[in-house]
Amino acid sequence: MVDSAGGFLADPNQTVADYLTSWLQAKAMSLKPTTTVRYHHYVVDDLIPALGKVKLDDLGYGPIAAFVRAQLADGRGPVTVHRILATLSSALGEAVRHHRLDHNPARPTIIPRPAATERHIWTVDEAVAFLRYCHTADPLMADLVEVLVGTGIRKGEALALRWDDVHFDKRVLYIHTTLSAIDNNRLVITTPKTRSSRNWVAISGRVATALQRRRRARCPSTAEGLEGDFVFHRPDGRPIHPEYALNRFHLLSREAGVSRTTIHDLRHLSATISINAGVPLAVVSKTLRHSTLSTTANVYSHLTAQAAREAVDVIDKILTHADRPPAPPRPVPAPRPPCDHIPQLHNQMAIIRQPTGSPSYPNPTLKIADTCDHLATTSRRNIRKAVLASCENGL
Repeated sequence: MVDSAGGFLADPNQTVADYLTSWLQAKAMSLKPTTTVRYHHYVVDDLIPALGKVKLDDLGYGPIAAFVRAQLADGRGPVTVHRILATLSSALGEAVRHHRLDHNPARPTIIPRPAATERHIWTVDEAVAFLRYCHTADPLMADLVEVLVGTGIRKGEALALRWDDVHFDKRVLYIHTTLSAIDNNRLVITTPKTRSSRNWVAISGRVATALQRRRRARCPSTAEGLEGDFVFHRPDGRPIHPEYALNRFHLLSREAGVSRTTIHDLRHLSATISINAGVPLAVVSKTLRHSTLSTTANVYSHLTAQAAREAVDVIDKILTHADRPPAPPRPVPAPRPPCDHIPQLHNQMAIIRQPTGSPSYPNPTLKIADTCDHLATTSRRNIRKAVLASCENGL
């Protein structure tokens, strides 16, 4: 039972069934509809039949452990059993915070958290092959995948996208809502997964082109403001069911001849392409709208390990280069005299310096150029004038 202040009453005769029922009623005001329905199934279908008659004050680790063993023996999957146990732990943790219990008997966890299933992420070639096939076979799904891979947004966020959220002039999308299905049946529009998910996302030219194609295929009814004006919609303007999108995606993957993956793994493909291209992890985290940078680092640790190795290699290279001894200074050559580069002047100056009556040069390479042969018969004064004239003319 819940008192007027929102706390849980310390009734010594309160059973687990009574407490869990009150807890569900209190949490319904703050949980998303999809989470409320999931908790309701775990409480009503699993926890109350097994533990409901036990008094809350008498509930201990032993009965909970026996419930877990019985569920696993009946063939329930470890992931499902762990989620049921997590729901019970959350409810009992609330009792501890409200001083209804002095400890949480569902902790420590009776069974470890099951390892996440191994993701299969497409290669870039597979993504390109799928898109080439779908642009002809199913343009709607092709454009949806273009947006998912190009922005890294979640499937529900893309399916809930409205044209008011698309700003081509700013090249951004604004994520305000997400589309979910309760019991895979009733569609609901709720807030995104986390508070940080409500943010803007940049769009590239390729994504903008895909959105422009959707705009040209806009349903007439939604253009008038009916049925929510969804970017991705059925022929009647209503949003696409998430289960239909997944089933259609798997069918097109088989037809395109690419490996099987999930729509959510397209988000991981987007991050993989960015990290492998050298985009800083902080930028990738901002693009994916993770709540913390550590979340991105943990999810993509297999990729950040290579980036870490490249980072220390860069440090090693810079330090090694700076640790080398300085090279000795190169000798400075003596300045060349003016007109030193003119071979004709070399020959003319040699004639000036040659004593009167000395024989010609024995070395044939030092012969005076043919154009200056007449200088050999002139007077020394005329030769000096010729040299000065040559320098003034820029020879």
